[in-house]
Amino acid sequence: MKLLQSDALQLLNWMLLAREGDRREGILLRQGKGHFQLPGEGHEAIAALAFHLRKDDLIFPAYRDRALIHSRGMTVEELARDFLGREGGPSRARNLPGHFSSRKQRIFSITSPVGAQCLPAVGAAWGMQRSHTDTIVLCHVGDAATRQGEFYEAVCFAIEYALPILFVIEDNGYGISTPTAGRLAFHFGVFPQERLHKVNGRIAEEVYTVGGELIERTRQGGGPSLLWCDVDRLTPHTLSDDQRIYRSAEAISQMQIQDPLALFAESLIAQMHLTRTEWQSMQQAVQNQVRDIYAAIEGLSAPSEAVTDHLLGSVPAVADPGYVIAQDEISMLQAIQRALRQGLESFPEILLFGQDIEDPKGGVFGMTKGLSHDFPNRVLNSPLAEATILGVAVGMAATGHRPVFEFQFIDFIGPAFNQIVSQLSNLRWRTGGDWQCPAIFYAPCGAYLPAGGMWHSQSGEGLLSHIPGLRIVMPSTPHDVLTAFWTAFHLEDPTFILLPKHLFHVKQKVHPWRNPKVAQAHIVTSGNDVTVVAWGNTVAIATRAVEKAGVSADIIDLCWLMPWDRDTILHSLTKTGRLVIVQEDMETGSLGASILASLLSEPEQFYKLVATPRLVSRPDAPIPFCAELENSMLPNWESVASVLAEVVSE
Repeated sequence: MKLLQSDALQLLNWMLLAREGDRREGILLRQGKGHFQLPGEGHEAIAALAFHLRKDDLIFPAYRDRALIHSRGMTVEELARDFLGREGGPSRARNLPGHFSSRKQRIFSITSPVGAQCLPAVGAAWGMQRSHTDTIVLCHVGDAATRQGEFYEAVCFAIEYALPILFVIEDNGYGISTPTAGRLAFHFGVFPQERLHKVNGRIAEEVYTVGGELIERTRQGGGPSLLWCDVDRLTPHTLSDDQRIYRSAEAISQMQIQDPLALFAESLIAQMHLTRTEWQSMQQAVQNQVRDIYAAIEGLSAPSEAVTDHLLGSVPAVADPGYVIAQDEISMLQAIQRALRQGLESFPEILLFGQDIEDPKGGVFGMTKGLSHDFPNRVLNSPLAEATILGVAVGMAATGHRPVFEFQFIDFIGPAFNQIVSQLSNLRWRTGGDWQCPAIFYAPCGAYLPAGGMWHSQSGEGLLSHIPGLRIVMPSTPHDVLTAFWTAFHLEDPTFILLPKHLFHVKQKVHPWRNPKVAQAHIVTSGNDVTVVAWGNTVAIATRAVEKAGVSADIIDLCWLMPWDRDTILHSLTKTGRLVIVQEDMETGSLGASILASLLSEPEQFYKLVATPRLVSRPDAPIPFCAELENSMLPNWESVASVLAEVVSE
């Protein structure tokens, strides 16, 4: 397998464009016209892989893959707009320079936490495999990032499912200033040797030949491989770094001798595919081209759109799901089962994935009972790896699938937190709406069920509500469960459905279908004395407290917690002038505290109040195992009724 002359000259041009772009940005940075740069000098020969890729293949690049990005069609002008933070850049000046992204060119958006792209990459590859296409994924990662746990999870998942993905490890020997020699899995023999292939990544022809063989094997169903490329980082980690303080002058000088751009140009000259004069003219032409482009972009304005644009997508029309309604009472658990079944029947792109959800168990609470039997290969057990569950969902959702993935308890979300904050929540925002991530995650949550302790009793909404770009809903009735799931199946955004397990077996009638407005609260009861806002487990507590206290109250079930329904609360406060918020989460940093702060920061609303607003919540402490201790710290109807009486009497 050998590079054609025309392809070789094209590759040289991509490498030169990347090199000159790095050089120009370095000049602008030193002139104070730029703020940040991640140069890719020394990694350019990786672009030789481009000749084996199709337009419908998907690349998860690393931030030193500038030459590869040019090979996919991203222009110097696009990169200049992002570097200078100007109007019209791929990220709308939101993501850092060097964090490439283009849905059109099939380049997935880069995030700064290294290795975070690996699990979404295998999710995308799984989606391709399930769609029975022969497209493939390339996932590029630096050598230091291969010590991230998510990298191992991704490789394991890819091998387990024989996914069409090639992991390209660009080993430049350093993680910023820390040498990686002797620290990598490849040095320890962790991965199957038949899947690991090492090349000199400085030699474009070698990358082309070996990479081409692996890409073809992957495309033909051979499963994943790892292409380990030895390269050099010819510059500091970023231009705010100085590698002279941790690398010797001799080592830096030796690297320049192995410059892949110079080596490739000399190789083409030796093969008489290029004269030295032509090479000099090519360098000058590209230098002038890049200089002129950056000079033109400098004069443009910053993006005009609001920084809050593209946090969430529009809400499409939600058709009647055709549920059998207004019949005998059903429980919340039955409603969950019905909602998941309806989703699988109505949307062929839906896949259920989670720990122990296959029959005969059907999940630890039985939420998926019978579904794997009735929908084979669409309801599948996941590994015991929450980061995998969430990261795989990101890749699938972003490439056209509809993952509906289960966490056994919201308390176990911790290992997935990197994926939530690095990939899931801000994908739409950081790409200006170019990429979307309509993934759905549901999980049992909350306390009021003895023996859960601190590991099985968190409500979860306080933590998640601090992350922009998520929709969060916590139903308190079977009807709201059906509505929440059916609505989420139509949304463009990542949605967390938190399911209070204490309510799973409480039965209620399901009301006739009403086309729901996303983020709209429900009025449970109407009154004039006080506005009581609650959600999840505390709705029933608040309802009983109002009855026992003998007050006239607007009880508002917030239900959709992010974004929350400000208008309904304000309309009620105009009538009552009093506010009590009841939540089971701890107080500090909670959603309830945020709602109070938001409402009280508006002078117009503040001066309408006739009593001190109150927040009823648990103290700032974990929930203990002992049932009596748990009950003593959680809001109950007695404590809420006491607060109501105090507020109404003010």
